[in-house]
Amino acid sequence: MRVRNHLLQQLSDGRFHSGQQLAQTLGISRSAVWKQVQRLESELGLSVSAVRGRGYRLPRPLELLDAGRIRSELSTPAAALLESLSLLPTTDSTNSRASRELPRESGCARVWLAEHQTDGRGRRGRPWVSNFGENLYISVAWRFDLPMSELPGLSLVVGVVLAEVLAYLGFDGHSVKWPNDILVGGRKLAGILVEASGEADGPATAVLGIGVNFRVHEAHGGQIDQPWTDLSREGSRSISRNQMAGILVDRLIHACRLYGDRRLGPFLERWNAYDGFVDQPVWLIRGGQSVAGIYRGVAPSGAMILEDASGRSEHHAGEVSLRRKVEI
Repeated sequence: MRVRNHLLQQLSDGRFHSGQQLAQTLGISRSAVWKQVQRLESELGLSVSAVRGRGYRLPRPLELLDAGRIRSELSTPAAALLESLSLLPTTDSTNSRASRELPRESGCARVWLAEHQTDGRGRRGRPWVSNFGENLYISVAWRFDLPMSELPGLSLVVGVVLAEVLAYLGFDGHSVKWPNDILVGGRKLAGILVEASGEADGPATAVLGIGVNFRVHEAHGGQIDQPWTDLSREGSRSISRNQMAGILVDRLIHACRLYGDRRLGPFLERWNAYDGFVDQPVWLIRGGQSVAGIYRGVAPSGAMILEDASGRSEHHAGEVSLRRKVEI
């Protein structure tokens, strides 16, 4: 594992490196270098070019995750509340990993990031496509002194924070879709999966999972069951994964503290600023049933408000999905 990770560091600049140079740097034979390159391709799905007389290279540079760069984005209060920051070359899913090692105390965060997920998960059991080193997969676990019944609004909180971070980094044209997506022109740029566990009366722990598409390969994009986009396609190739990760961790820690004190109230106006579905015709999908109506925004509880011929009703995220009416 150490040799493989060191090889990745060497190749991450996207330039050619000779087999002899790599062998000397890694302290292994040239044939061992070749075997390690094959492992990068078979285990991580990376495409490594091998050209006689020039050596090995990746098709493009990779910005690998860097704990120091991520921590440099944290404010002093957030850094004090970060119990651990773990960076993984590969894992099943960051949410699953976080759920196995939850915070020991209330009011502090454990954070997991991965270069690659073998079993990335979205909402309602959907798979999350997770190619190596080019997207952001992050989970923040936070223990609340709250009952489980008071945590459903967290999906909206994470959506607000992510939308604001994208804007802070210079991205625009995006909106939030209740309860857990970031869209650009109706195409999914990022998704959120919040999973809670604990005692009914508290304390309860939430794992806040975020996946952001920086660059999705066409081969992987074919596995996605809905319209999608990525930052590269939207003209934002210069946004740093490490910078976004650090700012996200910082702002999510502050958001979790605020939510623990005041629940969803302080986030509703911030949500409304990015909500692209308000007053639009939609389908509300519950199981195999679809109901048409007008989306009227979000209630103080975090439920979405649907207006149809029978009046207004509120619906919670665990029960339903929302689609623009033109999508069905």
